[in-house]
Amino acid sequence: MPTGDERILVINPGSTSTKAALFRGSEKTAETTEAHDTEDVSAFERLLDQLFFREGVIRNFLRRCGWKESDLDAVVGRGGMLHPLEGGIYDVGPDMLVDLRSGRYGEHASNLGAPLAREIADKADCPAFIVDPVVVDELDDAARLSGHPDLPRRSVFHALNQRSVARLTARNLGKDYQDCRFIVAHMGGGITVGAHCGGRVVDVNNGLDGDGPFTPERTGSLPAGGMVSLCFRSGKSEEEIRRMIKGGGGVVAYCGTNDIRELVRRAECDRSEGLSGGITPDIPPPSVVFEALCRQIAQAVCAHGATLEGEVDAIIFTGGMACSEPLMKRLEAMCGWMAPVKVIPGEREMEALAEGALRALRGEEVVKQYHGKI
Repeated sequence: MPTGDERILVINPGSTSTKAALFRGSEKTAETTEAHDTEDVSAFERLLDQLFFREGVIRNFLRRCGWKESDLDAVVGRGGMLHPLEGGIYDVGPDMLVDLRSGRYGEHASNLGAPLAREIADKADCPAFIVDPVVVDELDDAARLSGHPDLPRRSVFHALNQRSVARLTARNLGKDYQDCRFIVAHMGGGITVGAHCGGRVVDVNNGLDGDGPFTPERTGSLPAGGMVSLCFRSGKSEEEIRRMIKGGGGVVAYCGTNDIRELVRRAECDRSEGLSGGITPDIPPPSVVFEALCRQIAQAVCAHGATLEGEVDAIIFTGGMACSEPLMKRLEAMCGWMAPVKVIPGEREMEALAEGALRALRGEEVVKQYHGKI
């Protein structure tokens, strides 16, 4: 097939939606986000029981676009909960499907990505891939130590988007990703900040478990002693504590909203009224919450200046929160002294998956094999 004419189907399943896109080479020709009623998905006992329901949604999308399965050169799905592995492009093989279908490493909607890709690719007689799943683990030895051997640090982060914007920035700088040293902050419902060196993410916070800066709805790292007391003296169950850390913490805990635009609006009202603090710490004004959010993100970014020993080609801010001009202006003021700041708003998940499939088809990157652990 001529380079630039590769036909790729991208599949990105969410808990209540299925995203799909068609690419011809690097050009996106069609995209859809099919929302699913909660009743429809809850009717299935297990997540993987939704496989044929979701497959039907994707096939309908192909028909609407006038594409046949036989037109496809590759299908690429969002990677799910697998054992820790290095970044890259992986063939969807038997071991991967066994681990995802059994939920061996956790249940998540992204577990459907690889099985869906395999089902459609088999009928199209073309390869099926995943690219940079959330379990990418390239931490160096020092990054794994937390302070106690019973609590090792884990690598769970926005690997797909972080590595995608890093590759894009490297191209814009006229360099290879492997030759660059970046600090990348993905800022959304969760925030992960990674140090990229030599084409690997050698240190990053675990955004799933609440490590790092607080976010619109997650607590981030908490005072250890206070957390112990809360767990044992508050009467809260483990489930309640986990809900507090993920979903009930951060901006929503302080301000009752997880919308950064609303936080910015309230903070600006504070400043116009001359309100700068003086209220008890558990009920801070929005302007203080905004400043604390920026400070914690900036501290996480600047800490990786030490990780990279002061040699940083660029600091990259991405994710939904990067669409906020006031937030980015404040973060650039806090971090811009260390390296040039690049802002790539939103998430490039569909593009990143298609780009990975293209590199595989063109022989620009070796496709790796996933092997299950005994």
